[in-house]
Amino acid sequence: MRLTVEGRGRRNRKIEEYQELLEGNCWADAAALQYQNQQLVQQLEAQKKAMHELEKKYKELQEKKISYDQTLITINKIWNQLVDDLVLLGIRAGGNPQNLHELDHEDFVEGPSYFVASNLPDILASFPPEEIFLRRLLRTFTIQSNGVGLDIKYVQDGLALRHSRTMDLMKNLDEMIVSQQLKTEKLAVVLHGTSSSKETIVQLQKVDASLREEVHNLHAAIAIIHHKHKKYAEEINYYLENKSKEQSEIKRLSSELEESMAELEESRRKLIILQLQKKGASAMTDSLVSSINGSGTPGRLGDRTNTLRQLKDSIEEAKVLASNRDLELQEAREDNLTLSKQLEDLENQLKDDKYVLHSKPYTLLKDQLQHLNVEIERYKGLIEPLQADRNQLLKKDRELSAKVHSFDVVKSSISSYEAKIEELELQIQKLIAERNKLEMKLEETLQDSERNDIKDEINVMASALAKEMQMTEAQLNRSKDAASEALSLRQEANSLTAKLEEKIAERKSLSDKCAEQTVEIKLLKELIEKLEKETQELQIILDMYGQESYDNRTIMEIKESEQRARMQAEILKNALDEHNLELRVKAANEAEAACQQRLSAAEAEIAELQEKLDASERDLLELTEAIKIKDAEAEAYISEIETIGQAYEDMQTQHQHLTQQVADRDQYNIKEQINEEYEHSPSDVKS
Repeated sequence: MRLTVEGRGRRNRKIEEYQELLEGNCWADAAALQYQNQQLVQQLEAQKKAMHELEKKYKELQEKKISYDQTLITINKIWNQLVDDLVLLGIRAGGNPQNLHELDHEDFVEGPSYFVASNLPDILASFPPEEIFLRRLLRTFTIQSNGVGLDIKYVQDGLALRHSRTMDLMKNLDEMIVSQQLKTEKLAVVLHGTSSSKETIVQLQKVDASLREEVHNLHAAIAIIHHKHKKYAEEINYYLENKSKEQSEIKRLSSELEESMAELEESRRKLIILQLQKKGASAMTDSLVSSINGSGTPGRLGDRTNTLRQLKDSIEEAKVLASNRDLELQEAREDNLTLSKQLEDLENQLKDDKYVLHSKPYTLLKDQLQHLNVEIERYKGLIEPLQADRNQLLKKDRELSAKVHSFDVVKSSISSYEAKIEELELQIQKLIAERNKLEMKLEETLQDSERNDIKDEINVMASALAKEMQMTEAQLNRSKDAASEALSLRQEANSLTAKLEEKIAERKSLSDKCAEQTVEIKLLKELIEKLEKETQELQIILDMYGQESYDNRTIMEIKESEQRARMQAEILKNALDEHNLELRVKAANEAEAACQQRLSAAEAEIAELQEKLDASERDLLELTEAIKIKDAEAEAYISEIETIGQAYEDMQTQHQHLTQQVADRDQYNIKEQINEEYEHSPSDVKS
């Protein structure tokens, strides 16, 4: 378009020079003038051909530039997506949150200057169009001091710098993955090995510290996303506040534009008519005056021939001027037709909302923006409850680990009590065997002894021993009951262990949900970046629409049409922004409703899980109380068994004493019998 304007200016200058030549050399030969006219026409045709060729080359270069820009946009998009994935995976693996600044793709740092998204359009305007996308890819936005564009070395250095940053992120991610694998292997060795409880506690504390660090890093990432969402919300509020002002301003400017365009067209038509009338009338008046003055002097034949020649020259000049004016009039009509067509197209685009709503860039932008707003609102409602749930789950995990430790202690005490019960059963069996032996001995002594007092004592002792044995059997039955209760308590402990494993599985599922939410956050960032890039592409398309209004006209007409095209482009841009704002507000409201629904569902699920956890805690407390009661009963059983053993020892000593007495009685009886026999034997001899 710029080449067309320059060719038009050169042609107008040639025409003015030709007109001056005709006015200054009015006495020149008509053949020479015709020859010069033909040469000028040939030069004009050659310039037109060259201009058309240059326009074709310019279009080809524009097409190549568009494909080149599309390639650069795709590369930049993929690269930014790779950087986002590396940063988020590093944070997920427990990396350093200092790499989170890589997520801000609009915050470019180059030297001592920092550029943010607010002054980025002004910075981009200072560069030529062919360097904008390349500078976006290289992430370099400094203006060079020498004013020269990008060279090959500068591009290579920028690509090497960005490549090195990406490789650093990949190395950090690899190191974090290796460290996490080592931690997992150590934890598995500790849990499945034969290490002591102190080492296990130390390893668990290390794992807890690493989990805390990961939670802190995730909190930092969520804070950055929340900050971005806050910034977008502020922008939406700002656009909503200025919406009415912009609408009124658009209406006023559109009315003023229509009035000024109508006045401009009317003034152009009047100006063309006046110019044609003025130049034609002046030429005809001069020729007629000269002819009349020549006819008034019949005596001067040379003057008449001169006047006739001048009249012929003026007629030829008028013909040439008329042909030139015809050409200019045709060109003006063509320009007017093209301008009217462009004006109709722009008015249709401005008035017809369906064209805007059904255009491909607008539909893509609309769908992506709606999806993005829905995702932002959804994650806004989900990230904070998930973070709170994660903290609560960590606390509950620590409580459950403490309860498991106490449960192990109770289990060990139960096993020790079972060993003691088995020992007591063996002692009771021994006592029963000794009791049987004593009964047999008592029966033998009862058969051998013949005195009633000894029998009475033995009967009393046997009855006392029977009572004591009944008491021992009762205590043995109690011990058996305690053993059965211990078995039931062990079964309850196993059920509690199963419940604990279920709670651990629930915690793992919740952690998996948190990981899925992290992946969705990453997708949200990718969509935000994609939306920003497509907004920039739409801005470039609007700028291209603003430049399409250039065509073959004069300088003043070009400036006027340029102003009109810019105003129309601004109107289109404002209308598009208005539609974008309406769609964003609508999508935000829908996303808020969906977020409220999901939030209520999540709260209900959290309440249900809390109730289950409270029930499990109550069951655990009841089992702990039952274990304490069983411990007290076991201690009572042990004390009773000790008293029974002491009584048995007393009975054994008493039994030995009685046995000694029985032996003494037997010896005494034997001696008495011997004495009686001895006394009876002398009497028999005497008789």
